[in-house]
Amino acid sequence: MRILVLANTPAHVHLYRHAVDRLERAGHDVLVLTRQYACTTDLLDYFDMPYRVYGNHETERYSKLGFARELGGQFLTIATESIRFGPDVIFGRGPYAAAAGTLTRTPVVLVLDDEPGDFNHTVSRPFADCILSPAVTRRDLGDAHYTFDGFKECAYLHPDVFEPNADVREFLGVAPDEPYVLVRFNALDALHDADLEGFRPEQRRDLIERLSEEVTVFVSDEGDEMDLRDLPARAYDLHPALIHDAMAEASLLVADTGTMVNEAALLGTPAFRYRGTDRHEYGEFQELERAGLAEQFDTYDAVCERSLEILADDEADERWQRRRREYVGDLVNLTDLLVDVARSRGTVDRLDRSSKRVLQPRSQTM
Repeated sequence: MRILVLANTPAHVHLYRHAVDRLERAGHDVLVLTRQYACTTDLLDYFDMPYRVYGNHETERYSKLGFARELGGQFLTIATESIRFGPDVIFGRGPYAAAAGTLTRTPVVLVLDDEPGDFNHTVSRPFADCILSPAVTRRDLGDAHYTFDGFKECAYLHPDVFEPNADVREFLGVAPDEPYVLVRFNALDALHDADLEGFRPEQRRDLIERLSEEVTVFVSDEGDEMDLRDLPARAYDLHPALIHDAMAEASLLVADTGTMVNEAALLGTPAFRYRGTDRHEYGEFQELERAGLAEQFDTYDAVCERSLEILADDEADERWQRRRREYVGDLVNLTDLLVDVARSRGTVDRLDRSSKRVLQPRSQTM
Protein backbone atom coordinates (compact mmCIF):
# COMPACT_ATOMS: atom_id res chain seq x y z
CA MET A 1 0.00 0.00 0.00
CA ARG A 2 0.93 3.65 -0.47
CA ILE A 3 -0.06 6.01 2.35
CA LEU A 4 0.11 9.81 2.03
CA VAL A 5 0.16 11.93 5.19
CA LEU A 6 -0.31 15.73 5.30
CA ALA A 7 1.61 17.02 8.34
CA ASN A 8 1.53 20.82 8.58
CA THR A 9 2.68 21.39 12.17
CA PRO A 10 4.99 19.81 14.76
CA ALA A 11 1.92 18.35 16.49
CA HIS A 12 0.92 16.58 13.26
CA VAL A 13 4.38 14.99 13.04
CA HIS A 14 4.00 13.56 16.53
CA LEU A 15 0.46 12.42 15.75
CA TYR A 16 1.58 10.22 12.86
CA ARG A 17 5.21 9.34 13.60
CA HIS A 18 4.64 6.00 15.33
CA ALA A 19 2.04 4.95 12.76
CA VAL A 20 4.38 5.86 9.89
CA ASP A 21 7.18 3.84 11.46
CA ARG A 22 4.99 0.78 11.94
CA LEU A 23 3.54 0.97 8.43
CA GLU A 24 6.99 1.29 6.88
CA ARG A 25 8.31 -1.65 8.89
CA ALA A 26 5.34 -3.66 7.63
CA GLY A 27 6.46 -2.99 4.05
CA HIS A 28 4.12 -0.15 3.05
CA ASP A 29 5.27 2.98 1.19
CA VAL A 30 4.62 6.17 3.15
CA LEU A 31 5.14 9.80 2.12
CA VAL A 32 4.66 12.85 4.35
CA LEU A 33 3.87 16.15 2.65
CA THR A 34 4.78 19.04 4.90
CA ARG A 35 5.62 22.73 5.03
CA GLN A 36 8.51 24.68 6.51
CA TYR A 37 6.90 25.84 9.75
CA ALA A 38 8.52 26.18 13.16
CA CYS A 39 10.33 22.90 13.90
CA THR A 40 8.18 20.64 11.69
CA THR A 41 10.95 19.53 9.32
CA ASP A 42 13.42 19.25 12.21
CA LEU A 43 11.13 16.65 13.77
CA LEU A 44 10.66 14.80 10.50
CA ASP A 45 14.43 14.57 10.13
CA TYR A 46 14.91 13.49 13.75
CA PHE A 47 12.39 10.67 13.44
CA ASP A 48 13.68 9.73 9.98
CA MET A 49 10.28 10.10 8.33
CA PRO A 50 10.06 10.21 4.50
CA TYR A 51 8.86 13.68 3.49
CA ARG A 52 8.70 16.35 0.83
CA VAL A 53 8.12 20.06 1.45
CA TYR A 54 5.22 21.72 -0.34
CA GLY A 55 5.47 25.25 1.04
CA ASN A 56 6.38 27.63 3.83
CA HIS A 57 4.52 29.23 6.74
CA GLU A 58 6.08 31.88 8.97
CA THR A 59 5.33 32.20 12.70
CA GLU A 60 3.58 35.54 12.38
CA ARG A 61 0.03 36.67 12.99
CA TYR A 62 -2.59 35.06 10.77
CA SER A 63 -4.15 37.20 8.03
CA LYS A 64 -6.76 36.22 5.45
CA LEU A 65 -4.71 37.73 2.61
CA GLY A 66 -1.56 35.95 3.68
CA PHE A 67 -3.39 32.66 4.10
CA ALA A 68 -4.91 32.96 0.60
CA ARG A 69 -1.50 33.65 -0.91
CA GLU A 70 -0.06 30.62 0.87
CA LEU A 71 -2.76 28.28 -0.35
CA GLY A 72 -2.45 29.28 -4.00
CA GLY A 73 1.11 28.13 -4.50
CA GLN A 74 0.92 25.26 -2.05
CA PHE A 75 -2.04 23.57 -3.71
CA LEU A 76 -0.10 23.27 -6.95
CA THR A 77 2.81 21.54 -5.22
CA ILE A 78 0.48 19.28 -3.22
CA ALA A 79 -1.31 18.32 -6.43
CA THR A 80 1.93 17.50 -8.23
CA GLU A 81 3.40 15.46 -5.39
CA SER A 82 0.14 13.62 -4.66
CA ILE A 83 -0.40 12.57 -8.26
CA ARG A 84 3.24 11.50 -8.57
CA PHE A 85 3.03 9.36 -5.40
CA GLY A 86 -0.33 7.74 -6.27
CA PRO A 87 -1.62 7.00 -2.74
CA ASP A 88 -4.14 4.35 -1.72
CA VAL A 89 -5.24 6.40 1.30
CA ILE A 90 -4.60 9.94 2.55
CA PHE A 91 -4.43 11.23 6.14
CA GLY A 92 -4.66 14.90 7.07
CA ARG A 93 -7.04 17.76 7.75
CA GLY A 94 -8.45 20.88 6.14
CA PRO A 95 -8.10 22.01 2.51
CA TYR A 96 -4.71 20.30 2.08
CA ALA A 97 -6.03 16.75 2.52
CA ALA A 98 -9.23 17.59 0.63
CA ALA A 99 -7.24 18.79 -2.38
CA ALA A 100 -4.94 15.77 -2.40
CA GLY A 101 -7.86 13.34 -2.16
CA THR A 102 -9.89 15.06 -4.87
CA LEU A 103 -7.05 15.18 -7.38
CA THR A 104 -5.98 11.57 -6.85
CA ARG A 105 -9.50 10.17 -6.29
CA THR A 106 -8.22 8.58 -3.10
CA PRO A 107 -10.02 7.88 0.21
CA VAL A 108 -9.35 10.64 2.74
CA VAL A 109 -9.12 10.14 6.52
CA LEU A 110 -9.36 13.29 8.63
CA VAL A 111 -8.10 13.31 12.22
CA LEU A 112 -9.68 16.34 13.89
CA ASP A 113 -10.06 17.87 17.32
CA ASP A 114 -12.33 20.42 18.97
CA GLU A 115 -10.67 23.49 17.45
CA PRO A 116 -12.73 26.69 17.07
CA GLY A 117 -13.97 27.95 13.73
CA ASP A 118 -15.57 26.06 10.89
CA PHE A 119 -13.18 26.62 7.99
CA ASN A 120 -11.15 23.39 8.17
CA HIS A 121 -14.25 21.31 8.83
CA THR A 122 -16.38 22.97 6.15
CA VAL A 123 -13.73 22.69 3.45
CA SER A 124 -12.66 19.11 4.12
CA ARG A 125 -15.81 17.37 5.35
CA PRO A 126 -17.41 16.78 1.90
CA PHE A 127 -14.25 15.01 0.72
CA ALA A 128 -13.73 12.76 3.74
CA ASP A 129 -14.36 9.02 3.69
CA CYS A 130 -13.59 8.71 7.40
CA ILE A 131 -13.41 11.37 10.12
CA LEU A 132 -11.85 10.51 13.48
CA SER A 133 -12.00 12.73 16.53
CA PRO A 134 -11.93 12.47 20.33
CA ALA A 135 -15.26 11.66 21.94
CA VAL A 136 -15.14 15.06 23.69
CA THR A 137 -15.48 16.81 20.31
CA ARG A 138 -18.82 18.61 20.32
CA ARG A 139 -19.52 18.49 16.59
CA ASP A 140 -21.41 16.03 14.43
CA LEU A 141 -19.71 15.94 11.04
CA GLY A 142 -22.01 13.41 9.40
CA ASP A 143 -22.22 9.70 8.72
CA ALA A 144 -18.46 9.31 8.18
CA HIS A 145 -17.64 10.78 11.61
CA TYR A 146 -16.45 8.38 14.33
CA THR A 147 -15.12 9.14 17.80
CA PHE A 148 -12.73 7.39 20.17
CA ASP A 149 -12.17 7.64 23.90
CA GLY A 150 -8.99 9.66 24.09
CA PHE A 151 -7.08 12.56 22.55
CA LYS A 152 -4.96 13.11 19.43
CA GLU A 153 -1.97 13.18 21.74
CA CYS A 154 -2.65 9.56 22.71
CA ALA A 155 -0.91 8.60 19.45
CA TYR A 156 2.43 9.44 21.09
CA LEU A 157 1.83 9.95 24.82
CA HIS A 158 -0.27 6.91 25.69
CA PRO A 159 1.57 4.85 28.36
CA ASP A 160 1.89 1.99 25.85
CA VAL A 161 3.79 4.28 23.45
CA PHE A 162 5.67 6.95 25.40
CA GLU A 163 9.09 6.03 26.79
CA PRO A 164 10.71 8.95 28.64
CA ASN A 165 14.34 9.78 27.99
CA ALA A 166 16.12 9.38 31.32
CA ASP A 167 18.91 11.76 30.24
CA VAL A 168 16.74 14.84 29.68
CA ARG A 169 17.71 16.44 33.01
CA GLU A 170 21.38 16.13 32.10
CA PHE A 171 20.65 17.69 28.71
CA LEU A 172 18.85 20.58 30.41
CA GLY A 173 21.63 21.05 32.94
CA VAL A 174 19.45 20.55 36.03
CA ALA A 175 20.12 18.32 39.01
CA PRO A 176 18.17 15.07 39.52
CA ASP A 177 16.09 16.64 42.29
CA GLU A 178 15.98 20.21 40.96
CA PRO A 179 12.42 21.43 40.29
CA TYR A 180 11.82 23.40 37.13
CA VAL A 181 8.92 24.97 35.23
CA LEU A 182 8.32 25.09 31.50
CA VAL A 183 6.65 28.27 30.26
CA ARG A 184 5.28 28.17 26.72
CA PHE A 185 4.28 31.33 24.83
CA ASN A 186 2.08 30.99 21.74
CA ALA A 187 2.88 32.66 18.42
CA LEU A 188 -0.89 32.88 17.72
CA ASP A 189 -0.25 32.46 14.00
CA ALA A 190 -2.77 29.73 13.17
CA LEU A 191 -6.10 30.18 11.40
CA HIS A 192 -8.05 29.50 14.59
CA ASP A 193 -5.88 32.03 16.52
CA ALA A 194 -7.02 35.05 14.49
CA ASP A 195 -7.59 38.13 16.69
CA LEU A 196 -6.66 36.28 19.89
CA GLU A 197 -4.27 37.52 22.55
CA GLY A 198 -2.44 35.43 25.15
CA PHE A 199 0.08 36.68 27.71
CA ARG A 200 0.92 40.33 27.11
CA PRO A 201 4.64 41.30 27.08
CA GLU A 202 4.53 42.76 30.58
CA GLN A 203 2.71 39.66 31.87
CA ARG A 204 5.33 37.37 30.34
CA ARG A 205 8.09 39.20 32.17
CA ASP A 206 6.23 39.30 35.47
CA LEU A 207 5.37 35.59 35.27
CA ILE A 208 8.99 34.63 34.63
CA GLU A 209 10.29 36.83 37.45
CA ARG A 210 7.81 35.51 40.01
CA LEU A 211 8.21 31.84 39.10
CA SER A 212 12.00 32.13 39.10
CA GLU A 213 11.93 33.09 42.78
CA GLU A 214 10.79 29.52 43.48
CA VAL A 215 12.27 27.25 40.78
CA THR A 216 14.35 27.16 37.61
CA VAL A 217 12.38 28.50 34.64
CA PHE A 218 12.72 27.40 31.02
CA VAL A 219 10.97 29.45 28.33
CA SER A 220 9.73 28.02 25.03
CA ASP A 221 8.77 31.02 22.89
CA GLU A 222 7.00 29.85 19.73
CA GLY A 223 7.20 33.27 18.10
CA ASP A 224 10.86 33.73 19.08
CA GLU A 225 10.09 37.26 20.24
CA MET A 226 11.43 37.34 23.82
CA ASP A 227 14.81 38.65 24.87
CA LEU A 228 15.73 36.67 27.99
CA ARG A 229 19.10 38.29 28.59
CA ASP A 230 17.86 40.45 31.48
CA LEU A 231 15.39 37.89 32.84
CA PRO A 232 15.99 35.09 35.38
CA ALA A 233 15.11 32.33 32.92
CA ARG A 234 16.74 30.05 30.40
CA ALA A 235 15.59 29.45 26.86
CA TYR A 236 14.45 25.91 26.22
CA ASP A 237 17.07 25.02 23.61
CA LEU A 238 17.04 21.23 23.40
CA HIS A 239 16.05 19.54 20.17
CA PRO A 240 12.25 19.94 19.83
CA ALA A 241 11.88 16.15 19.73
CA LEU A 242 12.78 16.08 23.44
CA ILE A 243 10.07 18.48 24.59
CA HIS A 244 7.81 15.71 25.93
CA ASP A 245 10.66 14.25 27.96
CA ALA A 246 11.28 17.72 29.41
CA MET A 247 7.58 18.14 30.15
CA ALA A 248 7.39 14.78 31.89
CA GLU A 249 10.15 15.83 34.33
CA ALA A 250 8.83 19.36 34.93
CA SER A 251 7.02 20.40 38.09
CA LEU A 252 4.62 22.54 36.08
CA LEU A 253 3.76 23.74 32.58
CA VAL A 254 2.24 27.21 32.17
CA ALA A 255 1.12 28.21 28.68
CA ASP A 256 -1.24 30.29 26.58
CA THR A 257 -1.33 27.60 23.91
CA GLY A 258 -3.38 24.44 23.68
CA THR A 259 -1.50 21.39 22.46
CA MET A 260 1.29 21.52 25.04
CA VAL A 261 -1.24 21.84 27.85
CA ASN A 262 -2.94 18.66 26.65
CA GLU A 263 0.44 16.94 26.37
CA ALA A 264 1.66 17.89 29.83
CA ALA A 265 -1.65 16.84 31.37
CA LEU A 266 -1.48 13.41 29.72
CA LEU A 267 2.07 13.04 31.06
CA GLY A 268 0.89 13.72 34.61
CA THR A 269 2.50 17.17 34.88
CA PRO A 270 0.32 19.98 36.28
CA ALA A 271 -0.77 21.91 33.19
CA PHE A 272 -2.13 25.45 33.49
CA ARG A 273 -3.56 27.30 30.51
CA TYR A 274 -4.11 31.06 30.42
CA ARG A 275 -7.04 31.68 28.09
CA GLY A 276 -6.30 35.34 27.41
CA THR A 277 -9.00 36.60 25.05
CA ASP A 278 -9.92 33.10 23.86
CA ARG A 279 -13.49 32.36 24.97
CA HIS A 280 -14.00 29.20 22.92
CA GLU A 281 -14.83 26.16 25.04
CA TYR A 282 -12.68 23.20 24.02
CA GLY A 283 -13.92 19.72 24.80
CA GLU A 284 -10.38 18.44 25.38
CA PHE A 285 -9.58 21.02 28.08
CA GLN A 286 -12.90 20.49 29.81
CA GLU A 287 -12.30 16.75 29.97
CA LEU A 288 -8.76 17.12 31.29
CA GLU A 289 -10.02 19.57 33.90
CA ARG A 290 -12.65 17.03 34.93
CA ALA A 291 -9.89 14.43 35.31
CA GLY A 292 -7.92 16.84 37.51
CA LEU A 293 -4.96 16.97 35.11
CA ALA A 294 -5.27 20.51 33.68
CA GLU A 295 -6.62 23.88 34.77
CA GLN A 296 -7.71 26.96 32.79
CA PHE A 297 -7.70 30.58 33.89
CA ASP A 298 -9.44 33.69 32.60
CA THR A 299 -7.17 36.22 34.30
CA TYR A 300 -3.42 36.60 34.51
CA ASP A 301 -3.42 37.09 38.29
CA ALA A 302 -5.29 33.82 38.76
CA VAL A 303 -2.90 31.69 36.72
CA CYS A 304 0.13 33.31 38.31
CA GLU A 305 -1.07 32.80 41.88
CA ARG A 306 -2.18 29.24 41.20
CA SER A 307 1.23 28.46 39.68
CA LEU A 308 3.01 29.67 42.81
CA GLU A 309 0.58 27.71 44.95
CA ILE A 310 1.21 24.42 43.14
CA LEU A 311 4.99 24.90 43.30
CA ALA A 312 4.70 25.16 47.09
CA ASP A 313 2.66 21.93 47.25
CA ASP A 314 5.07 19.06 47.99
CA GLU A 315 2.43 16.45 47.19
CA ALA A 316 1.35 17.85 43.81
CA ASP A 317 3.61 15.62 41.70
CA GLU A 318 2.44 12.42 43.36
CA ARG A 319 -1.20 13.53 43.09
CA TRP A 320 -0.96 14.28 39.35
CA GLN A 321 0.89 11.04 38.61
CA ARG A 322 -1.78 9.05 40.41
CA ARG A 323 -4.49 10.77 38.36
CA ARG A 324 -2.56 10.00 35.17
CA ARG A 325 -2.30 6.31 36.05
CA GLU A 326 -6.00 6.14 36.83
CA TYR A 327 -7.17 8.04 33.75
CA VAL A 328 -4.74 7.89 30.82
CA GLY A 329 -4.13 4.13 30.87
CA ASP A 330 -7.77 3.48 29.95
CA LEU A 331 -7.69 5.72 26.87
CA VAL A 332 -7.33 4.47 23.30
CA ASN A 333 -3.84 3.95 21.92
CA LEU A 334 -4.45 6.05 18.83
CA THR A 335 -1.42 4.73 16.95
CA ASP A 336 -2.96 1.25 16.90
CA LEU A 337 -6.15 2.73 15.48
CA LEU A 338 -4.38 4.83 12.82
CA VAL A 339 -2.41 1.83 11.57
CA ASP A 340 -5.56 -0.26 11.28
CA VAL A 341 -7.45 2.54 9.51
CA ALA A 342 -4.57 2.91 7.04
CA ARG A 343 -4.60 -0.80 6.28
CA SER A 344 -8.36 -0.66 5.72
CA ARG A 345 -7.92 2.31 3.32
CA GLY A 346 -10.20 4.42 5.48
CA THR A 347 -13.12 1.97 5.38
CA VAL A 348 -14.51 1.37 8.87
CA ASP A 349 -16.28 -1.85 7.83
CA ARG A 350 -12.88 -3.40 7.04
CA LEU A 351 -11.34 -2.65 10.42
CA ASP A 352 -10.20 -5.31 12.84
CA ARG A 353 -12.74 -6.17 15.50
CA SER A 354 -10.62 -4.51 18.21
CA SER A 355 -10.59 -1.21 16.29
CA LYS A 356 -14.30 -1.34 15.60
CA ARG A 357 -14.94 -1.69 19.32
CA VAL A 358 -13.19 1.59 20.17
CA LEU A 359 -15.02 3.64 17.52
CA GLN A 360 -18.47 5.12 17.94
CA PRO A 361 -20.56 6.72 15.16
CA ARG A 362 -20.80 10.38 16.21
CA SER A 363 -24.43 10.69 15.19
CA GLN A 364 -25.36 8.01 17.75
CA THR A 365 -23.59 9.71 20.65
CA MET A 366 -24.83 13.29 20.27
